Amino acid sequence: MLITAEMVRDLREKTGAGMMDCKKALTETGNMEAAITYLREKGLSAAAKKSGRVASEGLVGVVLEGAKAAIIEVNCETDFVAKNADFQALVYNLAQRALQVKDLVADSQGLINDKIATIGEKIAIRRYVVLQGGDLYGAYLHSGGVIGAVVELKGASSAQQNLAKDLAMHVAAAAPQFLSRSDVDAETLKAERSIFRTQVLEQGKPENMVDRIVDGKMEKYFSEVCLLEQKFVKDPDMAISKLLKDANVTLTRFVRYKVGEGIEKKADDFAQEVAKMIG
Repeated sequence: MLITAEMVRDLREKTGAGMMDCKKALTETGNMEAAITYLREKGLSAAAKKSGRVASEGLVGVVLEGAKAAIIEVNCETDFVAKNADFQALVYNLAQRALQVKDLVADSQGLINDKIATIGEKIAIRRYVVLQGGDLYGAYLHSGGVIGAVVELKGASSAQQNLAKDLAMHVAAAAPQFLSRSDVDAETLKAERSIFRTQVLEQGKPENMVDRIVDGKMEKYFSEVCLLEQKFVKDPDMAISKLLKDANVTLTRFVRYKVGEGIEKKADDFAQEVAKMIG
């Protein structure tokens, strides 16, 4: 298999592993997904919990309105535009529109085209969602909109708005992938157990201890990726599930967006660096 500089760069961005380790993983396995698993099994991946490469610029916007909430990611080409007050106002206005129209992208194309003409960069709605049906919504924006989160609570009153905001802040900071362990799909569970088992066997642990150690690793995995099992960022001694129980509320849904998550960005200088390494 011909290993290119771009392939090594992409694998490094996805895993955080060293360049030579990435090259070896691709050579050994022959494809990207297998190489990611290879690096994790070898304990070389520094970014197993990352959901994708962070690349393009833009902002996340959040609007709460009564029993509804909207969260949106709008992309642009440069950080300079993302910091522009006109662009920031556009993102907020689009989030508000999302609460009022059936098809935000179609409804807002004229507005976006006008902003493109004014600002001079490509602008696009990447994703958005409107939540409704909950009793209370909480929202949090980090660094002016680099990361945004919304949580939906049931059994909550307006007097618990601060709790809702704290929970949204936790989601923004802790980046849970699932609400509870029952939401983790069978394919993901199988893959994680397989990776952990390979790690334990390569450490030379006795065969009769392997399953028990893997079970322990799975428990740690759940505590990291499942919101209800995570430790509250403002009080690491308390699990989110306990916080909710004490408040007598139920957290039913959450959404977390990070600008550029999963979108590839050109990195010519780094590509040249990798090319030199391969050559």
